[in-house]
Amino acid sequence: MAAKAALFDLDGTLVDSERRSLVLWSTLLVNHGIDHDEHLLREFMGRRGPDVLAEKALLFPGRRVEDLIAELRSYYDQPGLPAVSPVPGAAELVRRIDGHGLPVALVTSARRWWARSCLELLGIDDVVQTIISGEDVAVGKPDPAGFLAGARALGVRPGECVAFEDSLAGIAAAKAAGMTCVGVATTHHVSELSAADLVVSDLTGVDWPISL
Repeated sequence: MAAKAALFDLDGTLVDSERRSLVLWSTLLVNHGIDHDEHLLREFMGRRGPDVLAEKALLFPGRRVEDLIAELRSYYDQPGLPAVSPVPGAAELVRRIDGHGLPVALVTSARRWWARSCLELLGIDDVVQTIISGEDVAVGKPDPAGFLAGARALGVRPGECVAFEDSLAGIAAAKAAGMTCVGVATTHHVSELSAADLVVSDLTGVDWPISL
C-alpha cells in the first residue's frame, strides 16, 4: 500500500500521558468510594470520558456525567501528577512524514485545547494542522467516526491512510474505518495489540514510507 496520509492518536501515541490519566481517573473513583483495579482503569483509556462514564452509570448512582467530568477536570492542577512527555520518536516521525509531502492529522478522544497544548509541547503544531477532537464527533472510539472525519478533512480515502494508535479502542476504530493501523505498545502489552497491522514499542523504529 502506498500511504497518502497519516493519522495519529494523541495520548499514549504521541505523548506519554496515560500515567497522568490513570491517576486522574483513580482519584475520581476513590473519591466516590469505588473499589477498582487496573482492569477497570484501562477501560477508560483511549476513549472519551463521557462515553465511558455513561456506560459505568451504575458505579455513580444519582450522579450526572457532566458533573463527574467537571469534577475530574478540577483535579488537573493537583500537585504530584505524572509529567507529560513526548513518546520517543514521535515528533521526528511526524516531521519525516511531512517531509515526504504527505498530510498529517490528529484524531483524539481528548478535547481540542489539550490537543493543541500537546502539539506545542512536541513542537509539531506547525505541521499538524488538522485536529479531530472528541468534541468533533457524535460517537467516540471504538467507533470509526473520528478517523473517517480525519480522512475526509485531508481529502484522502480511508484505505490510503495509516493510523497510529496505542489503545484497544483506538485500534478497533482505525480498523473499522478501513485504515492500516500501527499499534504503539506504550499503554498495553504487545500481545494485546494483535488487531493492529504492525506493533512497535515506540515511534523510534518506524520508517516512512512504512513497510508492512
